[in-house]
Amino acid sequence: MHKKINTSKKIVALKKKLYFWHGYSRILIRVDKFVQSLNTKNKNLVKIIKNNPYRLAGILSGASMREITKAKSNIRLARIGKKIPSEFDFSFFSEISRTEESLNKAFSAIEQSDGKVKFSLFWFLKGNSFDETAMNYLVQGDQNKALDIWGKVTSNRGITSRNFSSFNNIGTLKLLGNTSPEIKEGIEIKLSLIESDCFTDFVHLVAGETFIPDSTKQSEEFVDELLKEFKNQFSSSEVFRLFSDCGTSVQKYLSKKFTEEPLHNIESQTESAKHQRKSNQRNAYEIGLKLFNDCKDDLALLKSILGTSDLKYKMAADSLAKEVMQCGVDYFQEWNESKDPSKEGLKLLNYAKSIAIGSQTKERVNENIEGLEEWAKTAPIQKDLEVIGQKIASFQKKSSSVTNAKDLVVSCKPILQKVKNILGSNNELYLMLSSGIASNALGMVIDVVNNAQTGLEYDRPKLLELPAIISNAVTTITTIGTLDMDRETRSRYSTNQATINGINRQLDGVRQQLRAASVQPSNSGGGCYIATMAYGDYDHPQVIKLRKFRDETLSKSYLGQLFIKTYYKYSPTLVEVLRNQKQVNTFIRTVLNQIIKAIKK
Repeated sequence: MHKKINTSKKIVALKKKLYFWHGYSRILIRVDKFVQSLNTKNKNLVKIIKNNPYRLAGILSGASMREITKAKSNIRLARIGKKIPSEFDFSFFSEISRTEESLNKAFSAIEQSDGKVKFSLFWFLKGNSFDETAMNYLVQGDQNKALDIWGKVTSNRGITSRNFSSFNNIGTLKLLGNTSPEIKEGIEIKLSLIESDCFTDFVHLVAGETFIPDSTKQSEEFVDELLKEFKNQFSSSEVFRLFSDCGTSVQKYLSKKFTEEPLHNIESQTESAKHQRKSNQRNAYEIGLKLFNDCKDDLALLKSILGTSDLKYKMAADSLAKEVMQCGVDYFQEWNESKDPSKEGLKLLNYAKSIAIGSQTKERVNENIEGLEEWAKTAPIQKDLEVIGQKIASFQKKSSSVTNAKDLVVSCKPILQKVKNILGSNNELYLMLSSGIASNALGMVIDVVNNAQTGLEYDRPKLLELPAIISNAVTTITTIGTLDMDRETRSRYSTNQATINGINRQLDGVRQQLRAASVQPSNSGGGCYIATMAYGDYDHPQVIKLRKFRDETLSKSYLGQLFIKTYYKYSPTLVEVLRNQKQVNTFIRTVLNQIIKAIKK
């Protein structure tokens, strides 16, 4: 029951001890805050009692029409600003101010029968002589004496037509208590009254005999009012303890009430996080972390009420887990090219793992965790991987040549060695990278060899170029073979290496014929012989431009074809004569440079 005086005495004694033990000033503040918290909790919990329309009207519930009419006359006094006291203001409440507006609202709230029943459960009424005696003490401010009187007719007794009003009154006082056990007892008394056979007597006393009571509806409305009072005062688990000894129907109703709000919160916050993430992936980590922290208490509450096997809980948990996971994935994808976001990403993914219930959701989360962990292992070589990626991208844009293929392998090999040292020779990522480079280079060599063999029977100049091209291809494909490859790539490589080596052997006869005819291509690469001699490389950019001019322009006209025929008839002999004369080669390069400039125009 309400024991404000006794509590105050205990606090005074406690202050004296604390002063003696620890020093007055510091501990006094703590004690004062404790007392203040008790008063604040009491003040907030009794709002529906303190602001009860019957109290504002200045009457007890179950008042007669004459009493109600007399109380309504106070509205005129309030209109002119007169103070209107009532014996039922009770000193243990704060002072009440009655205005015309507040009185009209009060009488309107208890005008209908359902309002009378609702607010009577949170107020006092006189139903027997014991109530009248106890009420007199209550008016005088002696709550303990009132409790004693009501206790005589309720303690260890069932609810009857003679004492139901006393049960209601003692329940109201208990709800005003400062401790959870008192409040819990008040709740149990009230719900026992509502569920008893005598609730009809209570309803007829406060609302008239024409009103048909509905115990289920009334108990739910009673619980709803208390939940409003408790919302900012008790945690969900504390509220459940307050109702722990109530009937099964109340427990089910509470479960429904307590799951609706957290389910709605999780659903709405998950949806909100999804929209935020899609529009701002750079902040996906913060969005996911906030979502998890904002929803974990609601999810824990659902788990304690419903259990992990409940379908609603599973759906809420998996939905939340998927969004937290996606925040981690999106954050990683957004930042992995500029920094190492694996720590934050894994944090969110592990949060998602702790939430997930369904097997599919767990599988998805675990797959992403494994992928991110693998990426984290490769973080030290991320720049190397980027360089390799850039080299491959650049290579794929270049024109097909044996030299370009060889350059790709030579430039990537040191980087691949570093990756191999960190990941190991059997690492899947390393083999994929090394095989990818080998495959790209091999593909270009094959393209060059295939193009070099096309139309040879109609193009003698092209035939003369073929031996040098194949020789370069053999050298380059041997270099490619030094790379590590997966089984499929190594098989493809071996097949094509054997083919190119076979072509090279077949061309030995052609080379002998060229030597006999003194038209052996120069060591620098053959074909466009004079240009190759002057620039020193068959695949020199300027040589490539001249070959392109030959194939795309000269070969299209009769005079051009005549020039090409004459050139290939005499140029090998000139190369043999001029090969080692540096000054002549320098002069030839100068002339060719001017020719190339002219043909570009």
